[in-house]
Amino acid sequence: MGKPEWIELPGAEPIPILYEDRSVLAVDKPAGWLLVPVHWQRTSRNLQAALESSLRAGDWWARSRGLKYLRFVHRLDADTSGVLLLAKSSGALSACSKLFQTGQVEKVYLAVVAGEPAQQRWVCRLRLSPDAGRPRRVRVDPRQGKEAETEFHVLATRAGCTLLECRPRTGRTHQIRVHLAASGLAVLGDALYGRGSGPQPLALRAVRLRYRDPFTRRLVDITAPWSQFLLQHGFGDLNLELKPDRSHEPREGCERPVRS
Repeated sequence: MGKPEWIELPGAEPIPILYEDRSVLAVDKPAGWLLVPVHWQRTSRNLQAALESSLRAGDWWARSRGLKYLRFVHRLDADTSGVLLLAKSSGALSACSKLFQTGQVEKVYLAVVAGEPAQQRWVCRLRLSPDAGRPRRVRVDPRQGKEAETEFHVLATRAGCTLLECRPRTGRTHQIRVHLAASGLAVLGDALYGRGSGPQPLALRAVRLRYRDPFTRRLVDITAPWSQFLLQHGFGDLNLELKPDRSHEPREGCERPVRS
């Protein structure tokens, strides 16, 4: 029996595996899973806790790969679906985390917003900080906020809604959602920063990660399928092709980490 192409966790739909090498495993995270420390047990949807429990149980998806360790390298909002990178060792976690921290990972999201932007392309550089008065929220803070930068590109407009390609250059919490809300273009289904309510899902999906493997220097390009996302939000007839951003090509680093 070969290695499964998905992760099976109790009481949940299988999570597709998008990419795997000696250091990492990338999955298509469904909306609803939280990326929080393993000890945070106020929810049954703690993905890290569920993964570690499955590893300890010796479930076949993990046992067939000889996995003893798996940790998320970066975060996606609970309601955001798409490419999530998981490290197979503490050494890989450290090396890959450094890539994200130093801006060496190209990240691409698709978002559907209410309204039509005045420009086809623009860059938002509003500084962001936690909103002390409202837990779980982030606010624009020109004076004390941390630097944040997101590039937006209009892909299509239908019935008063716009499909956007979003490229965050930094990795602040809720960065894309806050930058769009501040532009008067809240993401559909966003209960925190827009008018989302009821069963409508958050129309935000991580569809690409590109980086140079910190051990081999090989260019890694991981994509998550987007056809169902487009169909769900009224853009199903769009023949969409997302091209890599050559102006922000993941660059060669000066240091070569040692594999642990």
